[in-house]
Amino acid sequence: MKFIDEANISVTAGKGGDGSASFRREKFIPFGGPNGGDGGRGGSVIALADRNINTLIDFRYKRQFRARNGENGRGSDCYGKGADDIILRMPVGTVITDAENGQVLADLTQDGQQTVIAQGGKGGLGNLHFKSSTNRAPRQFTLGEPGEEHELLLELKVLADVGLLGMPNAGKSTFIRSVSAARPKVADYPFTTLAPNLGVVRVDINKSFVIADIPGLIEGASEGAGLGHRFLRHLSRTRLLLHLVDIAPFDDTIDPVQEARSIVEELRKYDETLYQKPRWLILNKTDRLDAAGRDTIIRTFTDELDWHGEVYAISALTGEGCQKLTFAIMQYLDATRDAHIQETATQTASTPDIPEPGTNEYADEP
Repeated sequence: MKFIDEANISVTAGKGGDGSASFRREKFIPFGGPNGGDGGRGGSVIALADRNINTLIDFRYKRQFRARNGENGRGSDCYGKGADDIILRMPVGTVITDAENGQVLADLTQDGQQTVIAQGGKGGLGNLHFKSSTNRAPRQFTLGEPGEEHELLLELKVLADVGLLGMPNAGKSTFIRSVSAARPKVADYPFTTLAPNLGVVRVDINKSFVIADIPGLIEGASEGAGLGHRFLRHLSRTRLLLHLVDIAPFDDTIDPVQEARSIVEELRKYDETLYQKPRWLILNKTDRLDAAGRDTIIRTFTDELDWHGEVYAISALTGEGCQKLTFAIMQYLDATRDAHIQETATQTASTPDIPEPGTNEYADEP
């Protein structure tokens, strides 16, 4: 299935049914009084997070979703039927934004989470509501309210604890194959990864974390070079970034220090918040270095890069150093989990309550 992480859709909620102006007419009852019923509620459009869906491809080719209108009220105290709601199932991690003003309407971060993205209109009142001691034969009624209409932007941001960052052919896909059961494509040419890949790294029987591999960046990505910044959004939810560097490139003209600096600069240009995330330096392909001079090469590299954070030397191909790295990542995630939970709870508490949707669902208006 083709990976689609962005889509534009149009949603229209149903109009509420009109109220009725009717009077009771029966034999031997000349003054029966008003009996016009209310109109039914228009159908709403609801977004539902579903963990069984992992792409927005369903919204790439079908972009208009319209709920039904509510039925009009009728005589004999008959109220119009409310229309069914439309439920749009989306991947967990989808951010729904109003395309007109840029306001974020919902962030679906949990399976089963749902939100109303277009509220159906209320039904109008029948003349039954307007009777009084001074107005015994009211002919007033109200029309149903129109439903909401929105042009929406859907963006999928994968949910992962750790994100991989680096140049093409830095060994990101090989690393995720080495530490998890994920099997992304690996080849000896750049841009073999064209879509994000997720892998679950199991450190212990009850301890695991999710790692995300995205297509590589190159210098000038902010101007659209390579695949640009398109996939960097998938690292925004991660708690830790691993910057993989090919410490032993095949081409002697390639400067690993300059490549590492280019990636950091592209990260800064894209998003300052993402740039400020905790980031570890992972020096890959150490199996191609001479064992005797390996420590000297690594020390020289970090000195030239002026790096003062965490540094790990690994070989994703042979697995050397990978277990030590995964244990260190798990330890870091455990140590920062309480702060992460507290931050998530604060964000959830600030989200407004979502009204309860209707009971039925269908994919589209017949």
